[in-house]
Amino acid sequence: MQEVCEFLKKCGTYYLATVDGDQPRVRPFGTIHIFEDKLYIQTGKSKDVSKQIQKNPKVEICGFAEGKWVRVAGELVRDDRIDAKASMLDAYPNLKGMYSAEDDNTEVLYFKNATATFSSFTDAPKTVTF
Repeated sequence: MQEVCEFLKKCGTYYLATVDGDQPRVRPFGTIHIFEDKLYIQTGKSKDVSKQIQKNPKVEICGFAEGKWVRVAGELVRDDRIDAKASMLDAYPNLKGMYSAEDDNTEVLYFKNATATFSSFTDAPKTVTF
């Protein structure tokens, strides 16, 4: 999981895919953080992406850096604890202008039943589960 987190941080931007009815939706994300041995992302509960995840928690993310990419498939679970939100915001202090650990909009979610596959055009795929 640490390797996945470090790679996604190196990417800077990764793309999160959700389902909206029968339509896939993909958007850029940049937050990735490990808290209590779980891999977390962050968004706002008022956003469509949050509503889509609550209806169908199965998501996939993809990031690309230095000729390699990772795809992470799994389920996202909302964690409403202030400690989890505060940890994410401490890791990304630039978000504190828009989000607070105590507000009702800040949402952090962790991956459950996740499989990450590292790929490139030259190396054999490598799979990590967490």
